[in-house]
Order: sequence, then C-alpha cells, then structure tokens
Amino acid sequence: MQKQLTAFIEREGSGYVSLCPELDIASQGDTIEEARDNLREALES
Repeated sequence: MQKQLTAFIEREGSGYVSLCPELDIASQGDTIEEARDNLREALES
C-alpha cells in the first residue's frame, strides 16, 4: 500500500533541509536531490 505524503525542501546555509510534516520527519543534503533522496530513505526505514 502506498500513501502520498508532502515534502518541503528549503535552502539552509550551504545545503538543503527536507521535511515531511505529516510524519514529522526531516533530513538534509548538499543538493535538492540529495535532500529528497535522504528524506525518502528516512521514510522507508
């Protein structure tokens, strides 16, 4: 079963922070893509 979630990605300092507000999970990365992928990985674990 798949559920659609919201992701916000914001520039912070020299990198990016990604946040899923529905589950209150955040991650970060050096690029937008890395922040998104790291958030996806955090959500799957």
